[in-house]
Amino acid sequence: MAVKKGDYVTRISYNNDTIFKVINIHNNVCYLKGIEVRLYADSPEDDLKVVENVEFEPLDEIDIKDKLLNRNEYFYLPAKILHIDGDESYLSRCLKFYKKNGVLAIGKKIKENHIYEQIKGLLREFKPDIVVITGHDAYFAKKGNIQDLGNYKNSENFVKAVKVARSLEKSHEKLVIIAGACQSNYEELIKAGANFASSPKRVNIHALDPAIIACTIALTDRSTQIDLVDLLNKTKYKEEGMGGIICNGLMYVGYPR
Repeated sequence: MAVKKGDYVTRISYNNDTIFKVINIHNNVCYLKGIEVRLYADSPEDDLKVVENVEFEPLDEIDIKDKLLNRNEYFYLPAKILHIDGDESYLSRCLKFYKKNGVLAIGKKIKENHIYEQIKGLLREFKPDIVVITGHDAYFAKKGNIQDLGNYKNSENFVKAVKVARSLEKSHEKLVIIAGACQSNYEELIKAGANFASSPKRVNIHALDPAIIACTIALTDRSTQIDLVDLLNKTKYKEEGMGGIICNGLMYVGYPR
């Protein structure tokens, strides 16, 4: 079966482990974008298998608010999120997830290499409690040293953005930063000032992983410490894909309703 632009496919040489959408074809090379994971790839056409029926994973269906909020006489003021994403379709998916869970989120689509230039102005304008800095990334193992930021597609850009954000607000409790994408340099992002980052084991992450973490913090009482292991277990690849530091939630709770 000939592969066409717009088809959903998997790569035979990777044991058909990830579903992609074909976004372009040039000189018999197919350019691919992950449906669930934040990943771009390319492949010869003969290594692709067309997938007829594509189903989204149940992460979209996670209802965080109903698990965290006790519907009694109290009222809730969840934290505000600024979500900056290098990918428009993933951004749209995350914004739908925030809306479903009743969290106010402002979304901005900005190319990864320009986020650090614009983030300070956005933080001053919107004054969020949580900022997500994500998009696409990759670790180029053939280049060598896993700690060298030069061996990543966008980790250096994410690190620069985190440093700018943290220079504006030093406290990890007043501004929670969630940063990174597939295979990002986790250690450097944490050292730069992120509360949470990808990817400890340099694996791909789900498109919604940063949003799941942001949403959980936004809907957790300020007096309640986050259960870090439980939080990471909500994400697709758990502690292999996302990691971070223990912090409190950022939601205000009031009485009476």
